[in-house]
Formats: sequence, C-alpha cells, structure tokens
Amino acid sequence: MIEWQPVFLSIKVAVMSLLIVSVIGTGSAYAMRRWDFPAKAGLEAIFTLPLVLPPVVTGFLLLLLVGKHGPIGHVLGEWFQIQIVFTPYAAILAGAVVAFPLMYQSAKAAFCGVDYQLEDAARTLGAGEWRVFWTVTLPLAWPGFVAGLVLSFARALGEFGATIMVAGNIPGKTQTLPLAIYFAAESNDLTKAGLYVLIISVITFLSVYWLNVWTKRKIKTSDYRRMF
Repeated sequence: MIEWQPVFLSIKVAVMSLLIVSVIGTGSAYAMRRWDFPAKAGLEAIFTLPLVLPPVVTGFLLLLLVGKHGPIGHVLGEWFQIQIVFTPYAAILAGAVVAFPLMYQSAKAAFCGVDYQLEDAARTLGAGEWRVFWTVTLPLAWPGFVAGLVLSFARALGEFGATIMVAGNIPGKTQTLPLAIYFAAESNDLTKAGLYVLIISVITFLSVYWLNVWTKRKIKTSDYRRMF
C-alpha cells in the first residue's frame, strides 16, 4: 500500500514551481531578446547553469543562500521569522531553480522566432510595449512558450538532488515522489518504489504526449490557414 502524500506534494511543488518560472523565465527571455548589454553573455550563462550542473551542486548552492546562516536565509529568519530549508517551500524553490533554464531557453527561442517587423507595425499603429507583447509577441511565440511550460513542469516534478539538499526527506512534509522512490528502493520495498515510478512516469508521459498532440494540431491548423 502506498502513501499518496508524496504524489500530491510533488504535483503541488511542480505547479507552484511552474507558476514561478513561467513569470520569471518568460520575463528574462523577453528582456534578453530585446536588450543588449556588456554582461549579457555572462548572465545567460548563469541562467543556464542549473541545467548543466549536477542537481546536488545546485542544491548545495541554494543551501548556502537560503540556509540559516546564508545571506537570504539569515535576513528571512531575523526580520520575518521565516525558515525555508526543510519545508515544502524549499522543495518549490529547488524545483523552480532547476526548471528555470528549460523555461528560459524555450521562451527565448520562441521570442527570437517572432518577426520584429510585426511588432514594429503594431507600434507604428500606436500600441504600447505591453500591448505589443500581449497581442503580437506572445501569441506568435505561444507554441514555444507552451513547450517550455510542459518541460518545466516535468522537470520540477522529477527533481531529486537539489530537493533533498534544501528540503530533506521528511515523510508527510517534504517527501516528494523522487525522494519516496529512492528511499523505498533503499529499504528494499520494491513494490512501493515501482508503484511510485509508475505514477510519476504516467504523469510525465501524459504531459509530453499532450504537448506532442497539441503541437501537431497547431501545425496542421497553421498549414490549413495558409491555404486560404
């Protein structure tokens, strides 16, 4: 018999992480696409680091930042009596950090594929930057944006290394599906581990499957419109 708390917590963590990276990742990608500045290449390298660093390293760096004696953790603890480490908020933070590069890269690629002339045409008609973004840029970049959302959700759902560093494995509190799988297998409860693997695999498969079907329909719709 399995416990459903890790399943529900993992879904909550993935959804909350997705909300965070959808805003920050999209905003960062749009800003990087529009403006050039001397430190741009270095900043983009920092944005991509969680994608290439081992998750445990990412988790260790987060622990240094938001831990009790870290610069962010110390301020939150002293001024607001808030502790992030070993709480569900730490799991959300870890999920958002490791999923951010996928959202950023997908959104940036999508924005770079938008024709500047269409945006300039909207501006010449009197549209402000926010209106240009919401009515021209984002709709044209929508397929890439949705791909980033799905991949980010799947990445946050399966996060292990960074999560165990900052959130720990507290059953009923911070134990997500990947952690439940690892510790069930470690205790030789292969049945429970297998069921958890099946659940997370089904959720991830359905997410990616939906993305593929939606993208295919989007391409067919676009091709049909071009015919008329």
